[in-house]
Parts: sequence; structure tokens; C-alpha cells
Amino acid sequence: MSYVPLAATSSERSRAVAIAAEPSAVLGLREAITLIIGVVIGAGIFKAPSMVAGMAGNTAWMFGAWILGGIISLIGALCYAELTTTYSHAGGDYHFLKRAYGKSVSFLFGWARFSVITTGSIALLAFVFGDYMNQALPLTAFGATWGSASYALAVIVVLSLVNLRGIKAGTFTQTWLTAIEVGGLLLIVTAALFLVGNGTPPPQAAPAAAASTPAMASFGLAMVFVLLTYGGWNEAAYISAELKDRRRNMVKALVWSILIITTLYLLVTWAYWKGLGLEGMAKSDALAADLMRIAFGPAGEKIISVMVAVAALTSINATMIVGARTSYAVGRDWPVFNKLAFWDGPRGTPANAMRVQCIAALLLVLLGAWTGSGFKSMVEFTAPVFWLFFLLSGLALFVLRIREPDVDRPFKVPLFPLLPLVFCATCAYMLWSSLSYVYSQSLGGLNAAWIGVGVLVIGAVLLLLIGMLPAKQR
Repeated sequence: MSYVPLAATSSERSRAVAIAAEPSAVLGLREAITLIIGVVIGAGIFKAPSMVAGMAGNTAWMFGAWILGGIISLIGALCYAELTTTYSHAGGDYHFLKRAYGKSVSFLFGWARFSVITTGSIALLAFVFGDYMNQALPLTAFGATWGSASYALAVIVVLSLVNLRGIKAGTFTQTWLTAIEVGGLLLIVTAALFLVGNGTPPPQAAPAAAASTPAMASFGLAMVFVLLTYGGWNEAAYISAELKDRRRNMVKALVWSILIITTLYLLVTWAYWKGLGLEGMAKSDALAADLMRIAFGPAGEKIISVMVAVAALTSINATMIVGARTSYAVGRDWPVFNKLAFWDGPRGTPANAMRVQCIAALLLVLLGAWTGSGFKSMVEFTAPVFWLFFLLSGLALFVLRIREPDVDRPFKVPLFPLLPLVFCATCAYMLWSSLSYVYSQSLGGLNAAWIGVGVLVIGAVLLLLIGMLPAKQR
């Protein structure tokens, strides 16, 4: 039981009560795996294989890129397995960054995650869901843009209410959505098997194209899209404090999730290749829809619309669960945000952080409907910020091993320091690649590279303003 001195101020007492309830171990291995798979597998697997096929040059390099992506993700997962089992905390990366670099760096991460990375992802995924729902059941009275936005707003509210009911309700929903999503991907594989069984040959690529070897720059860009499609497994860190037998189950959850995801991605890529051929994949703007139409006719295209919508729902729900936990951790460390530190013990959820996240995502949807594609670009152009903090999290493994050598580490990364160095080098490459891409883009006449800088500058200004408050209110 927490003890609150009678002499404490009302704000101190309210803060103590707010953080009295803390995360407890209520999640099993199955829930953790479905959560990770749900975060990772989104709309990317329906689009990225087309770009990878065009950049890889031939079939061997294409499959090699997806296998390499799985290996790199597995290496990263092993690094996070050490961090999460040693420093289990609902704040995940935020907590690792704080221990390694201090509160200021972790605050900038928390700000970037709240302002764009998490809430922006929720809003964009909600638009994906809204676009497909508005095609199936158009809200003609609102027009195309606001029809999609209406669906997006509705799904954010509904899933937020589900998760406010508690972690059990959220993970139960996640388990079923993930099962449907995986079933949809296997349906794509079934479509390819159906075509193979009927003796339908895939379109053949020209000999010169089939024999071509990609340039390193081209293959590197292909890896950017591959790793983006694998992205999200690190979100497991945010449920480390709520996982039963976390010392063993966290490692199992990360490893099994990556293996399952890699297997699914390879199967789906094989299905696209068998049904469309390498050149057909590279030229397709809607891989899954084209394959399903060839296999099952117009009905196949309807099915794929439902699959993409379900994939969006799955990722939204998982992102909501893990995203609110960063804001909760910020609230625990910074008294000015102490309302976010309220943990609903009986339901096992950071209720206030979840509500604030919902409101922020709703505002971003409204902003997206008002600005159109500009909002989508704004979120995409903050990728360098994400990779910067991802790199810092990887380096935190080295910092904490040096700074805290006597801390009990239930799991240690094999082949240290080789594997963590590979992971950090990959993050550094992705940071450089995303910076190169963003620097070549513009938004509203402004070089897009300044958008990520602007996000961090606003966070730094907030940090400065907080520092000007009296010590007890910081």
C-alpha cells in the first residue's frame, strides 16, 4: 500500500493516488504474440512487395531481401529481449532511453511518439480503414473524403472504448482480429495454389530482366521498404511489465512473432510471384487485388478490400494498446503531466493516457480530412525521427551494460557485441536512407527534412517551458 504523508500538498496527494495502481502481469504468451503480429502486419504487405520486386531485379534477390529483413528483425528482437527482461516497464523504449541518456532525451521521444509517431499512425490506419469501408458502403452524403473520415473517426472511438474497458478486452479483440488477418493472408496463398493447381502459368519476365542483378543502391532501397514492412515488433517492450513469466515469455514472444511474420511474408510474396510473375508484381498497383481477381474473379477483389480493412483494424487496436503506455510513463516522470499517470488497476489500462491518445488521433483525422495528402506526407516524413530514437535504443544496450554491469540480466544477447552492432548499423543505415529520401521531398514548398526537425524543436521548447516551472510542478 502506498503511504501518503498528511503534510503533503493536495497536488502531491493526487499524484500519489494517481500512480498507486501499477501494471500487473495479466498477459499470456498468446496475447503477446498476437499483439506483436497485429502491430507489424498492416497494409504494407499489400503494397511493399511490388516495390521490392521492381528494385530487386530478379527472384532470388527479391526473396533474399525478405529473408534478410526477417534475420535483421530477429537480431533486433534479441537485443530488445535483453532490454525488456532486464528493465521491464510499461514505458518500453521511453524507459530504456531515460536510464541510458536521462529524462530530457526520453521526453523528446515521448513527445515525438505522442505527437506524430503513434497518434499519426493510428489516424493514417483509420483512414485506410475508412477508404475501404467507404468503397463498400459509401456515405454519399459526406463525399469521398469526409465519408472516409467519418469511418476513421468512428473506428478510433469504438476501439478506444474497447481498450478503456481493460487490457483483457483489448487483447481479446486483438486475438480475433489477428486470427482473421492471418487467415486473409493465407487466402492469398490459397489463391496462388489454386492457380498452380489449375495449371495457370504466371506471366514470364523478359530474360534480361530475370538475369539482372540489382545495384547496391537499388537493393538498399528495397531493404528500406522491407524493413518498414517488418517494423513494429519493438512495441512488445510496452507490455513487458504486464507479461506473465516475462523472463521467459518475452523472449519467446519476440522470437516466435518474428518467425511467424517472416514465414507469412515469404508465403505471400511467393503467392504474388506465382500468380503475377516478377514483372507483373513490379507493375501492379494492387498486388493482392490483381491476384485475387485472376483466381476468383470480381468476388476476389471484394474479399481483398475486407482483408485490408481488417489489417488496418488489427494494427490500430495494437497501436492503441502500446501507444498509450508511453504517455503513461511520461506522466509518472513529469508531475506537470501527472494526470496521464493514472492506471486503472481493475481494468489494467492507462485510462487517461488512452483518452488523450483518442482525442489526439481524432484531431489528426480531422486535420487529414482538411489538408488531404499533406497530412499523410507529414507523418511519413517523420521517419528519420523514428529511426533516430530506434538507433538510440539499440545503443542503450551498450550504455547500460557499461553503466550497470551488476544488474541481473535474465537474458543476454548471443554473440555480444556482434549482433547488437549489426542491429545498430542497420538502424543507422535506415536513418541515413530515410533522411536521404525526406531531403529530396517537399511539402507545401518546404523541404520535408524540416518537418522531423520541427517536431523535435517543439518538444525541446516544451521541455524548456517545463523547466521554468517550480520544481514541484515539473
